[in-house]
Amino acid sequence: MFGKKVQQSLTRTRHSYFGRIRGLLARGEVNEALWQELEELLIQADVGVETTVALIERLRERVDKEGLREARAVREALKGDLKGVVTLKEGPRYREDGLWVILVVGVNGSGKTTSIAKLARYHQDRGRKVLLAAADTFRAAAIDQLKIWGQRLGVDVVAHQPGGDPGAVVYDAIEAGQARDANLLIIDTAGRLHTKYNLMEELKKLRRVAAGRVPEAPQEVILVLDATTGQNALTQAKYFQEAVGVTGVFVAKLDGTAKGGMIFAIAKELGIPIQYVGTGERLEDLVEFDAEEFVEGLFAES
Repeated sequence: MFGKKVQQSLTRTRHSYFGRIRGLLARGEVNEALWQELEELLIQADVGVETTVALIERLRERVDKEGLREARAVREALKGDLKGVVTLKEGPRYREDGLWVILVVGVNGSGKTTSIAKLARYHQDRGRKVLLAAADTFRAAAIDQLKIWGQRLGVDVVAHQPGGDPGAVVYDAIEAGQARDANLLIIDTAGRLHTKYNLMEELKKLRRVAAGRVPEAPQEVILVLDATTGQNALTQAKYFQEAVGVTGVFVAKLDGTAKGGMIFAIAKELGIPIQYVGTGERLEDLVEFDAEEFVEGLFAES
């Protein structure tokens, strides 16, 4: 089922740039024109210039070393290299040793709050008691949205009044989680403040508050990125990585883009593992990222 979900979410990407790459590498011989077109298509698919250049260089070396002459052989080599790019050592995952705290970050409009709801359902389905914290106090709509999701999920939401101190929300949420024997606390955070500096400092503060209440917390820092933003997602990831040490990425709205190649740029240039993918609008439309499944889905025939 998960393989089918991923393949369906990649329909637009597969039918556009990667479909053209598949066609380019389906027949014929390897020549300079092929390399130029392949490089252009990878960049257009938002694989990123740096990542594309590295891939092409590696492929050229393999072609020379292994004596590959047919385009089909290059396609299989490319698939193998792409799988290698997005196969990274995982960050920490849930362990049953006290309250597990997940800090979720990302810019406004990235699908962050909906992704949090999907994460909550994911952990609920595994028998864990989940608590949510509305630490994006700068937008009343964000608090209300999280409360609505909490009601739908049957999950308690710790929230203060709009404009309140996000650190106080995190403090109270951890106390509530410990008092209610919750297994997991998922914290929503602001995606925009007056300046980027203020936002990053606020997120650092939330990290400190969490660590002061639970050893090693937050055990996970998940960055939600909107797949439809392409290379802008890479820029966002750099800022969040520098500020709060992202442990994993949740790629939202993958089904809404023709440029799913941005996943390779994030993995290659930042070394952050892709952990989850949003494959649709429903709560259950979340899959754990699998490099093999993802790359095969990009090159599938239909």
